[in-house]
Amino acid sequence: MRILVCISNVPDTTSKITFTNDNTVFNSTGIQYIINPYDEIALSKAVELAEGGKGTVTVINVGDASTEPTIRKALAIGADDAVRINAQPRDAWFVANQIANYAKDQNFDLILTGRESIDYNGAQVAALLGELLNLPSVSIAKKLDIQGSDATIDREIEGGKEVLSVSLPIVVGTAEGVAEPKIPNMRGIMGARTKPLQVVEPIEVKELSTIAKFETPAPRSAVKLVEDVDQLVQLLRSEAKVI
Repeated sequence: MRILVCISNVPDTTSKITFTNDNTVFNSTGIQYIINPYDEIALSKAVELAEGGKGTVTVINVGDASTEPTIRKALAIGADDAVRINAQPRDAWFVANQIANYAKDQNFDLILTGRESIDYNGAQVAALLGELLNLPSVSIAKKLDIQGSDATIDREIEGGKEVLSVSLPIVVGTAEGVAEPKIPNMRGIMGARTKPLQVVEPIEVKELSTIAKFETPAPRSAVKLVEDVDQLVQLLRSEAKVI
């Protein structure tokens, strides 16, 4: 089985996020980057499925050379080889087109993404890949089992779950529960240095959207301690305006 895992290079969750150029450009100064956590779940599942010679795992990232440490970590976790599309990831449409252009002739049996990236939270790439590659696409997968050429997927839906049976090849957007993230060991870290990393030039993709402005959440107000019930009700009406 040939598995392709799409990974994003995202700011660490502890990073302080700021913007420049009148809040139109993300300020990357001093930011530590990591594999998108949902993509790391997808990668861990792929490594599990391929263990024991059952398959191969290729990771793909759309980004410039600065993303290569993140790609090497994915190789250390257990991927066999990697591809970097040499372009800034403009938006989900751009990223999906770049990945689809590479994958269309590669005959992958399974393409995995995270349910969303933790920087933009768009949850679009898996669905777009399915459309562009004319493959079934299932998102927010909480469980994934492969038997032969069929996949059984537990998918999160409002108020419950649905269980799907889908024939390979497919695209799956993974969420928590599919696999536990793997920590690379020393052997994996050393081996990642020599694993193949192919750099591919991007294709032209029509720009359909641009970011007009970023806004940070309003700062939290000070906490008020209220001991009197009548005062609490009054504050909920006059200040919080929730009743």
